[in-house]
Amino acid sequence: MIRSAVLLLSALAAAAPVASARAGADPLCEGFGPQTPRDISAKAGANARLFALAPPASRMNLCNIHFHVNAEHKGPGFSVPGGPGEHGGWRCNETAALTAEELDDPLRGHGACGGLKPGDTVEVHWVHTTCDAGPGAGLGACATETCANPQLRVETQVFLAVNDPEALDFSAFDYASSVEPAGLALSQPRALPTGFGEPVVFAGSTTGPAYSDASCSPYQVTWSVRPWCARVDVMTLHRWCAENAFEEDHAHGVRRLVTAPALLAPIE
Repeated sequence: MIRSAVLLLSALAAAAPVASARAGADPLCEGFGPQTPRDISAKAGANARLFALAPPASRMNLCNIHFHVNAEHKGPGFSVPGGPGEHGGWRCNETAALTAEELDDPLRGHGACGGLKPGDTVEVHWVHTTCDAGPGAGLGACATETCANPQLRVETQVFLAVNDPEALDFSAFDYASSVEPAGLALSQPRALPTGFGEPVVFAGSTTGPAYSDASCSPYQVTWSVRPWCARVDVMTLHRWCAENAFEEDHAHGVRRLVTAPALLAPIE
């Protein structure tokens, strides 16, 4: 962790939201920018707080990769309710059609990603920053002592974990350093998933169960969410959890879907 940047990020995260109780409705936090996650098929939003969208991910530094079970966002390919609790969210539509072989757990619940198993829906976030920052653990890795207020972009893909070596290998999307043609060295993933629909781009916030409609995230994030699920070999996820640059070894909880128009930005 980088001392001053982490202190600033922690202070923002701990800031008490301003809430107003409205007759017949739950209190909504006021004065914050647009929130996330959302239904990416619903374009409407009434949050008037504007901020410039971040540059393309290819012009930024990859600072963190982490994942959630189930999907935080709702989309055309992941619209099955995942149930109550911290890992509620949404499941891939084709989950119920998986075969017994695809659902067989080779590790019997003892993999490096905690309880992750075949049949689980996983939403992966590739977090990018405009700071000169390399890969590391958590949001603190995305800021530095000389760059405490970066622009952030999160590239997102929802996966359906299956027991199938012919499915995608998650290592293809792990961190790999690269150099842009102009000579600027940038931290980048080996690749980002393609072929799963045109990403839906919108202004939002950070996510996770610490936030709600009454307790908003103060961070400004440009989101790029692909609308269809991709199948990934569950064993490759466990291998990534066993060793990665981000100290990730378990699924993060999900924030409940944001639906209040006052907390959403319009999607162009």
